[in-house]
Amino acid sequence: MKESIHASKEDYLKAVLEAEAEGREVIPATLAHWLEVSAPAVTMALKRLKRDGYVEIGADGIVRLTESGRETAYHTALRHHLIERMLSEVFGMEWYQIHEDAERLEHAVSPAFEAKLKEKLGEQGACPHGNEVLPINPIERHRRGELQLSEAGVGRSYTVTSLQERDTKLLEFLHQAGVGPGKSVRVASQNYDQTVSIEIDSTKSVLGKPAAAAVWLRPEINNK
Repeated sequence: MKESIHASKEDYLKAVLEAEAEGREVIPATLAHWLEVSAPAVTMALKRLKRDGYVEIGADGIVRLTESGRETAYHTALRHHLIERMLSEVFGMEWYQIHEDAERLEHAVSPAFEAKLKEKLGEQGACPHGNEVLPINPIERHRRGELQLSEAGVGRSYTVTSLQERDTKLLEFLHQAGVGPGKSVRVASQNYDQTVSIEIDSTKSVLGKPAAAAVWLRPEINNK
């Protein structure tokens, strides 16, 4: 468990921004869960962030970013995005291996290095997990014709468009199950216990609901 508040201001702010981008209302318990820190550590961190003008906390307990907090959070998210792309596109690291390295390196990037990454990679490309700089609201995803594996139709085939990337262990689990960006997935069954049975490259796997909900898909054109 990461107890250091300095673990950091940017981590907290980015977590709030990403949760908001997903359409969530952020409360301290959300941050404790996402950042794997204790409730007292979150309370102390939020006090400092509020004191320094990065967040506001309403009477409803919801944490909201100030303009300064949002700017800092976006720059951190952008650095993370660029570093993931660098590790994948330049150094050839696998998509399921890079998230934690990017989490560490995002705090060490100088403005000059960030500028070079932008020049080399651009800001608009998708990361190796298929995501943009910030998560896309599920409502917008559905509008684009995407859906989660947990809600996919039985007997139909889909292409994986992106994966939720907060949990490195989940990414490794999905890789072991054969699930990855661009992969073709056939849904064999949606089961009573909320698991999903899938087939990828003739290999069968069963995913629990949390794992299936982390996988976003687009229906393949040849579905009947």
